[in-house]
Amino acid sequence: MAQAQKKSASFAWQGKDKNGNTSKGKIKAASVAEVKTLLRKQGIVPKKVNRELTIPLFDKKSRPVKAVDIAFFSRQMATMMKSGVPLVQALEITANGVEKDPMKELIMAIRQDINGGLDLSAALAKHPLHFDQLYCTLVHAGEQSGSLEEMLDRIATYKEKVEALKAKIRKAMTYPAAVIVVGMVVAAVLLIKVVPEFEVTFSAFGADLPAFTRFVINLSEYAQKWWFVAAGLAVAGIVAFNRARRTSQKFRDFMDRASLKIPIIGGILHNAAIARFTRTLETTFAAGVPLVEALESSANASGNVIYREAILQIRNSVSTGQSLKDAIIVTGLFPNMASQMIAIGEEAGSLEQMLSKVADYYEGLVDDAVDNMSALIEPLIISVLGVLVGGLVIAMYLPIFQLGNVVG
Repeated sequence: MAQAQKKSASFAWQGKDKNGNTSKGKIKAASVAEVKTLLRKQGIVPKKVNRELTIPLFDKKSRPVKAVDIAFFSRQMATMMKSGVPLVQALEITANGVEKDPMKELIMAIRQDINGGLDLSAALAKHPLHFDQLYCTLVHAGEQSGSLEEMLDRIATYKEKVEALKAKIRKAMTYPAAVIVVGMVVAAVLLIKVVPEFEVTFSAFGADLPAFTRFVINLSEYAQKWWFVAAGLAVAGIVAFNRARRTSQKFRDFMDRASLKIPIIGGILHNAAIARFTRTLETTFAAGVPLVEALESSANASGNVIYREAILQIRNSVSTGQSLKDAIIVTGLFPNMASQMIAIGEEAGSLEQMLSKVADYYEGLVDDAVDNMSALIEPLIISVLGVLVGGLVIAMYLPIFQLGNVVG
């Protein structure tokens, strides 16, 4: 029987590369010997290799790499390279300043690939989970044109604006849901823990209870009997939803279409998709990427299946010789103002600047809509929660009020 494969662990190493420069990083392997073998294959002479202790589950250093980390990495690299710091040294400085271990490992892996002779775009392309095709295309364009510093600055600005827009959307969608969940938890605690105590007191009255109080007590008895079933169904629903969203493209497409039909939220998502499309198209087009390829990248970055399909339709039309303005109008999805501004930019030869203005305008619309919605929905949610919780409290005190009237 073949020997069972050893479980890999994380090792921290320090050594010297083929140029004699000191380098360090982290690597996963089954043993110290395997680490040294892997490092020698990469042209690194290991000096120290230490096995790392297991990181606690909730340690912030163990959290996975997120899009906002990539945006911060892009800004740091752009700043250092514009200051004249060499690429390899900039990567090492950035890695040493990162708190998250997975992000540090990612940067050091990129650095090692560049030391091995790869271009930055090729090194980034080996990590498609964190650096998509658009990112790698823009970096490659910067390398080819000899303007990598300017391109990294443009990428950093683009990523920062996209992440800021995503944060606004998350705020618009999670705040009401979070408040409603808190209200439901409070109501459940009252029904399961507080109402039964009042029921014991009322049983000693020997009088008929008001209909509203009787209804709340019946609801409390039902909640006490079936709360675990409701909680189990809620947890199962959340798990099933998250799994379907991760694994099923059809489910994600369904959610994209459904989300655009939600009152108020749908309008914000429409404007956000237009903002992301125009911002991505502006960035790629300004980088020298041909318009057809730029449209394809913009489709993948739009964030919604309806807009992705529409932008791919625009790409196909433009590839056959149709103007960008006419191709946009045919979709019937973009507002007249956006299509007219793009038309003006296309005719005047200033498409990049006009796309930037359109993106700024719709990003502003999203900001204003989220702020206005938060200002309007907060008192509404508070009123609903007040009626819900206050109704339960009133139902419990109605018999006491009636008893006071009888005694009086």
